[in-house]
Amino acid sequence: MDAREADYAHFVRSRTHALLRSAYLLTGDQHLAEDLVQEALARTHRAWSRLERPENAEAYARKVMYHAQVSLWRRPKVAEVLPADFEPDRRPGADDPADAAVERLVLRRALLTLSARQRAVIVLRFFEDHTEVEAAQMLGVSVSTVKTQTGRALDRLRTLLPDLRVLTEVPEGGR
Repeated sequence: MDAREADYAHFVRSRTHALLRSAYLLTGDQHLAEDLVQEALARTHRAWSRLERPENAEAYARKVMYHAQVSLWRRPKVAEVLPADFEPDRRPGADDPADAAVERLVLRRALLTLSARQRAVIVLRFFEDHTEVEAAQMLGVSVSTVKTQTGRALDRLRTLLPDLRVLTEVPEGGR
């Protein structure tokens, strides 16, 4: 194995888990996330010799993931119906791990009601802490699209989960 292949193998071993986390948040499905990461890693491997610095490989792979996810938005949609009961009966306590797990599941379920585009901007803006401009560049959309989709997603989440404190705070720089 030459040095470039060894670098690529090290990249895959060290960064796949982080890529899977982001892909899962983008897709809302473990199997789709794995497919998305596999596609990103395959494209990254094909471009490996063209990358100027291996340190940029993760950024390249993430951009590939976001672009692949955007292309899925353009495909015909199949409606997915989820049960309407999203609100927990009470605000979970911070001390009980079971309550925290329930809260995570309720939040996950609410995130799955968002469109793929809305989920992508929420992941980029709040999970990966990108600016609106960075998110727009990664997704290949305008900044106003990112702002609109973020606002709609947060409004939807606030409607479904009125008790979650984190959703009532406005991020710096507005929506």
